[in-house]
Amino acid sequence: MPTYPGPVRIDLHTHSSVSDGTQPPAELVAAAADAGLDVVALTDHDTTAGWQQAGEAADALGLRLVRGMEVSCEAAGASVHLLSYLHDPTSPGLLAEIERSRESRVTRAMRIVERLGVDVPLTWQDVQEHIVEGATIGRPHIADALVARGLATDRGDAFAGLLSSRGSYYVPHYAPDAVEAVALVRQAGGVPVMAHPLARLRGRVVDDGVVEAMAAAGLAGLEVDHRDNAEADRAHLRRLARRLGLFTTGSSDYHGVGKDNRLGENTTEPEVLEEIWSRGHRSATG
Repeated sequence: MPTYPGPVRIDLHTHSSVSDGTQPPAELVAAAADAGLDVVALTDHDTTAGWQQAGEAADALGLRLVRGMEVSCEAAGASVHLLSYLHDPTSPGLLAEIERSRESRVTRAMRIVERLGVDVPLTWQDVQEHIVEGATIGRPHIADALVARGLATDRGDAFAGLLSSRGSYYVPHYAPDAVEAVALVRQAGGVPVMAHPLARLRGRVVDDGVVEAMAAAGLAGLEVDHRDNAEADRAHLRRLARRLGLFTTGSSDYHGVGKDNRLGENTTEPEVLEEIWSRGHRSATG
């Protein structure tokens, strides 16, 4: 990792249009530079397809890119998101699970649209207009179609209403067990960090026992400073991290237009990034 004069601003959780963000990878990196970041991680859902474009943009702009991915998992019936940094994208075990998740996401999205179409004027073709070729398909793409059709004011409105996980239109998708996913990331030479562990507004969250099991499998850190973790929960997560020997990170979870999250609104300490670099697979650094 290079040295920088003065404070270093590091944001380790962002999304591009390769998954559910609204900007192509190169534009996202440019936005990160404009926001005054020195280091940014690209962590699209269940894909590494944006790494090359983001890396080329980062090199041109003098920004340091951390290559990552956000793995959709589950534990005890709750959704768990796992950030994987610097893993080998060709590792067969992790790649097989990611491909299974991506295929499940497509059929799930089609079923949601089918359910919605009974009650509102929305078709699969409407949704496809908002999906970049090769992107990991998710509910945000359906939300964008709902907005375009005048059925929601923005993504937040769509998720609060028609796309609520508690609503009648919701359909789950396949996701690997969180503990197994941690092991697969480690096998791929990556550094696994649990994303927004206590984001209660998103739905059910897991208890400390699940985090302990993930730590025993090789979890390296907890994303503590995130807008969806309440202040009291952040204090609890810091105590839990100390007890389990995990580092803590801070990130924006930036998606571009449609979410209030802003690049650099939460950041990670340089010492933590150095630890991630030291642990990560060499083929994914640069």
